Amino acid sequence: MEKEPAVSVLIPAYNEAGRIGDTLEAVLSIPEVAEVVVVDDGSTDATAEIARACGARVISLERNRGKGEALNRGVPLCTRDFILLIDADLGASAVQARQLLLPILEDEADMTVARFPAARRRGGFGLVKGLARAGIRWYTGLVMDAPLSGQRALKREVLQHLLPFASGFGVEVGMTIKAARLGFRVREIPVVMTHRETGRDLKGFIHRGKQFWHVARVLWQARGWL
Repeated sequence: MEKEPAVSVLIPAYNEAGRIGDTLEAVLSIPEVAEVVVVDDGSTDATAEIARACGARVISLERNRGKGEALNRGVPLCTRDFILLIDADLGASAVQARQLLLPILEDEADMTVARFPAARRRGGFGLVKGLARAGIRWYTGLVMDAPLSGQRALKREVLQHLLPFASGFGVEVGMTIKAARLGFRVREIPVVMTHRETGRDLKGFIHRGKQFWHVARVLWQARGWL
């Protein structure tokens, strides 16, 4: 007998009307996926409407709360035993998320993290990634190539130990530190995914500045975690 789909997909989205449709079409084609929850994080475009039209369950926040809080709001709506977290801007490459799911479904890992190919354009100077990597290694001994990757799959029983997620862009670093310190198996998986990349312009530097501050805040808070 064919197994019932066992995966809930959770997608935080902020003004992603241009890509959310392709992302959802791709992720819904993964056979293990049973449901998709999109948290519209205060978007001012048609993100929510497009997501609903694609068959996702959508909740809309009254204003932009940041990635961590958007995920916190969406978790209670995920009903399956395995959870896939992905960003809204992956487009058709979201189908690669199945590579993250298989080691979880086969009990080869407790949380998987997507490791993207090299960036196609020059971004920042590696400060945020370097801080995240150093902080994770300091607290856990775990060496990560992709410490900031938001594409992750995990078991529900693991997820319950990681809540609430850290606010803002520190959510991934916080997840990794908590999971590793609790003894869960964290494994990076190479994928061929693409997403919108920030360049070396004012907007890109502002974004990375926020990331740096959020990651630093999480690393400071991690001193008090188990």
